[in-house]
Amino acid sequence: MTNSTEMNDGLYEQLRLELRRGCLSMAVLGQLRTEQYGYTLRQRLAALGLAIDEGTLYPLLRRLEAQGLLVSEWREEDKRSKRFYRLSPDGKHILKQLLAEWESMNKVLKQIL
Repeated sequence: MTNSTEMNDGLYEQLRLELRRGCLSMAVLGQLRTEQYGYTLRQRLAALGLAIDEGTLYPLLRRLEAQGLLVSEWREEDKRSKRFYRLSPDGKHILKQLLAEWESMNKVLKQIL
């Protein structure tokens, strides 16, 4: 039988991951207002305190591109082929809407909590 602490730890972890997923999408969209390739994006996010592993970042980039929020292109840089990502026009619009929603929700949560 699972004790209450283990159950709470599991529930906490599940809720934390849900919260993190949404935040990662916004962070990636925000960082891609300036074109970057995956490695530099990952490094910049980590430098700002938001570590993300490759197994999370690249599927997220593919999903955001499939949703029409990002565009990408392969280019050679430093004798290596790299895929560069940037916001699409729809991505810019959605990011603006998400940021407004985030600010509104954050304001309300500050009052509640």
